[in-house]
Amino acid sequence: MSSPAAHAQPLKTVAHKFGGTSVADATRYRHVADLLLAREEDQQITVVSAMKGVTDALIDLAGRAAGNLEDWRERWHELRARHRGAAVALLGEHSGPTVEWLDAQFDMLAEVLQALSVIGELPREVLERVQGLGEVYSARLLGDHLRSRGEDCAVLDAREVLVVDRNDLGVDVDWELSAQRLRQWRAANPARRVVVTGFVARDRGNRITTLGRNGSDYSGAIFAALFDAVELHIWTDVDGVLSADPRVVPEAVQLESLSYDEACELAYFGAKVVHPQTMSPAIERGLPIIIRNTFQPDHPGTRITARRDTAGPVKGLTLSPDLAVLNLEGTGLIGVPGTAERVFAALRDARVSVVMISQGSSEHSICCVVKSADAVRGRAALLTAFAHELSIAQIQRVQLTDGVSVLAAVGDGMAGMPGVAARLFESLGRARVNILAIAQGSSERNISVAIASSDATKALRAAHAGFWLSPQTFAVGVIGPGNVGRALLEQLRAAQPQLLAKANVDLRLRAIASSRRMLLAERSIEGDWKVPFEQASQALDLDRFTEHLLASHLPHTVIVDCSASPAVADRYAQWLAAGIHVVTPNKQAGAGPLARYQAITEAAAASGARFRYEATVGAGLPVINTLRDLVDTGDVVTSIEGIFSGTLAWLFNKFDGSVPFSELVAQARAMGYTEPDPREDLSGTDVARKLVILAREIGRTLSLEEVQVESLVPEGLRQASVEDFMARLGQVDAVFAKRLSDARASGNVLRYVGRLHEGGASVGLVELPADHAFARLRLTDNIVQFNTRRYCANPLIVQGPGAGPEVTAAGVFADLLRVAAGQGARL
Repeated sequence: MSSPAAHAQPLKTVAHKFGGTSVADATRYRHVADLLLAREEDQQITVVSAMKGVTDALIDLAGRAAGNLEDWRERWHELRARHRGAAVALLGEHSGPTVEWLDAQFDMLAEVLQALSVIGELPREVLERVQGLGEVYSARLLGDHLRSRGEDCAVLDAREVLVVDRNDLGVDVDWELSAQRLRQWRAANPARRVVVTGFVARDRGNRITTLGRNGSDYSGAIFAALFDAVELHIWTDVDGVLSADPRVVPEAVQLESLSYDEACELAYFGAKVVHPQTMSPAIERGLPIIIRNTFQPDHPGTRITARRDTAGPVKGLTLSPDLAVLNLEGTGLIGVPGTAERVFAALRDARVSVVMISQGSSEHSICCVVKSADAVRGRAALLTAFAHELSIAQIQRVQLTDGVSVLAAVGDGMAGMPGVAARLFESLGRARVNILAIAQGSSERNISVAIASSDATKALRAAHAGFWLSPQTFAVGVIGPGNVGRALLEQLRAAQPQLLAKANVDLRLRAIASSRRMLLAERSIEGDWKVPFEQASQALDLDRFTEHLLASHLPHTVIVDCSASPAVADRYAQWLAAGIHVVTPNKQAGAGPLARYQAITEAAAASGARFRYEATVGAGLPVINTLRDLVDTGDVVTSIEGIFSGTLAWLFNKFDGSVPFSELVAQARAMGYTEPDPREDLSGTDVARKLVILAREIGRTLSLEEVQVESLVPEGLRQASVEDFMARLGQVDAVFAKRLSDARASGNVLRYVGRLHEGGASVGLVELPADHAFARLRLTDNIVQFNTRRYCANPLIVQGPGAGPEVTAAGVFADLLRVAAGQGARL
């Protein structure tokens, strides 16, 4: 019968690594200890960084001492006091031995610093020794605290075990010698819990060295491998790996899992993940790495393994700033072997690292992205290397473009999936972001684009939304919070939660302006906008209004103009040229001067920004969209007729002779059907404007002055005050009664109709047969009749309510949603 020991399971060893923010002070050390003690693990290896800010402080100390700056002693005292204070707060009555040890360590540091002040320089070997001391102090503090709580714990100074060498690719671990030394150390220190100093090691000459920046994470992976751990938990101050930098994309989502390859790609381009070098021991051994939040230990974090999850094409996006583009261009490059080799050799000799490479198949140019700090040196190296070719004009230029960032989209799911690059480029194009260079590896795991740094934030947000990792976000500014604007703002507020939840569209109201004042919000105007707007003290400044909307760096910007101002319409071309979408019920643009209208349409065509104005003709009715569909599908419009005024529709639907015409106008005004001055409706100018808009929509260069307009306002009352006009309008009752009587005698009705035909355009009061479509309307209905080549025997009719703030606002809102859909929103 075999003994129980023969069937004993191998001990489960789990490695943990804590960064500087996790051990910033005594409270954080205590929290880390609580976290470790709560975990059920057979053996526990914990690698710690220096307390937050200590490594930088040590480097600064060494530099000040070498520079013979007297205040290095004061800084030394401050650093020692910080560690002594942490020891006392952490260990209480048990802190004596630890404080004595720290004093001894800081005394030795002071001797080194004093020597540096004498020699007046800072040798690399001394800097290596000094900058790694923070980890040594930190490991002792945590280890002593665990022991004070009765735990079986040993502190391993990595300088006793870890042997490394440096080469051009970084740090190379001597695994065999390090494992041998660890076995010897373990024989003397068999404790269940081991606290290890991160960052530090020795080289093959037994000199103290470090593993470089991110070296503590690397130490975590190295010791996880040396101790045969089954997992490595890297504890930071975030919940795991996010799909993008949350400082730039607040809507970034946490990733449950990543493959090693995805994590390496993201880390290379600056994502706050884990350094690629850290993952090499894990990749070699298939060791899972879990990124965890020390401050939220119950959160599962992000698990990095060899497993590939191809559920979505893109897992994350990153930005690398402070870069530049070097472009070598010339006809002499075409078909010449070894050109790329010479480029990279020249940059290598100049110690310039290449971040990204792009070369067209024509071989006419080679483009490299390098760090900004290296760019001038890199250009000089290329000018020297190709001096002969430049002198004989085989190479035309070596161009340097500074202020560049690289946006990288990463995901295993890209491989073999068509359209991923198209979606990225489309998202950037819609956001008006120009691409300087493109690179994609054959693994199809990464697409990288070089862009201007000024566009970087907007580009990242646009791409993030383009892959549905976050909502399509729009900076919205509303001008004219009158009847229609007020209704629109209320509709927008009511619809925002549903749009965000169901359509992933974030319409972020960032500005409201009237003719006198404006309210600008840093993020968005939430809740009831009326009170803060009334209290807003900032005077209207359309330039500042525009700058504020663009300064958000959101992927898309929309200005909704609910005013009737020609001055605001004058801005449309400028806004559209800048990539700002414009939505409006303001007829001043579509029916105003032809030159302004043409400038607006040309700006929209050039920039790709959308100009939407459905509500200018039929309020919420799909008049313009219907007409656009007819034209776009090749139909030919021969004529358009309609009743385009809800006010005039109501008047002549009600005018049956029982009530004088002037009294009907007074009733309409009292019910809010007319403008405050009813002459604006009765003049017919508004109907004429709508005809001009429709005419221009089908390609005619009609101007308002060319429309024949019958005004219902008597000549003698056109200059009177509103009160005087209303009081004297009864003078025309007999005229309208006579016209009604004549129409009835012929079996007809009176209707105010706009007509657009090949001979021109006219607006006026006409007689129509009683069975005509225009004769059977509801009171305030608008109706538009399209006669086309397809719809000749039976015209196409659009009919429905054509007036009222709610209906008009709904038409504007629909246009706003069409703009959002055109920018990739899932509506």
